[in-house]
Amino acid sequence: MPRPYASGIVPGDVDEVWRRVRDFNGLPAFHPGIASSEIEPGHSATEVGAVRKLTLADGGVVREQLLCLDDPGRSYTYNILDGPFPIRRYISTIRLAPVTATGDTFVEWWTEYDADAADEPTLNKTFSQGVFAAGIAGLAGG
Repeated sequence: MPRPYASGIVPGDVDEVWRRVRDFNGLPAFHPGIASSEIEPGHSATEVGAVRKLTLADGGVVREQLLCLDDPGRSYTYNILDGPFPIRRYISTIRLAPVTATGDTFVEWWTEYDADAADEPTLNKTFSQGVFAAGIAGLAGG
């Protein structure tokens, strides 16, 4: 099973960065590939079970559901319900930790998914670079 991954350092205190990340509806504020996000009726953006509808910069739409929100561990896990990707299953986690030497934040983001083997190289690149690394760079201000 593929496990695309990206990590990086984001300037700033981990609790400040976590406040920006933990809002399940907040991706457009820092991710350059997300044009808009809306939480579907039934849950708030910080409740497990919330479903967000993301409109991508290219016009595509992805629906994702929040599966776990771990404030003490500064992470959340979500899955894709619908989207343009040729996948059968997708579960992703973003996690933050303090960099105690500098006062900055270490961010890591990954997924495990199922897809046809022929699609994996393209999907690995899309998820690791186009989604995760781009989002971390956006959090870092670049």
